[in-house]
Amino acid sequence: MFPVQIKPCTLTDTQTLTWVACQSYRQHYTYLWHDNGDAYVARCFSEEVLRQELQQPGSAYYLAFLNGQPAGFLKLNLHKPFPDAPEHNALEIERIYLLEEATGKGVGKALMYLVICIAEVINKELVWLKAMDSSPAVTFYQTSGFKPCGTYHLDLPYMKDEFREWLL
Repeated sequence: MFPVQIKPCTLTDTQTLTWVACQSYRQHYTYLWHDNGDAYVARCFSEEVLRQELQQPGSAYYLAFLNGQPAGFLKLNLHKPFPDAPEHNALEIERIYLLEEATGKGVGKALMYLVICIAEVINKELVWLKAMDSSPAVTFYQTSGFKPCGTYHLDLPYMKDEFREWLL
């Protein structure tokens, strides 16, 4: 068995996806928020929300496992144009989150490889994502071949002002 395995999410994976999403987000991003991210997690990672998103056309979720244990997840928007280049046939990585214990163990690289394979199979010209400009993940994205192309201001309730600027 390979140490990293990735599987597409279905409705039967909703509980596992919810757990991984909440855990990974809380482990890495509570410092961004005045409320420790409670409102954001409730808005984005409840079972009901994830169940609805799993059924949306053009949205794809994947669960990653490390040595048989949940390790992270990926959410793709398969047909989302890049804001500054809408003429390109693009795919957005909306979320790629790992549990702390999976960080630095090849799970992120495996998920990125999957993204590139999917983009090639469905003939995408461009793969893009948003990342907080001060996030350690930016280095990972750059070593994966991504380049900053612009900025984005995130205006969400309870978010601390110093973390509202994001890179495209």
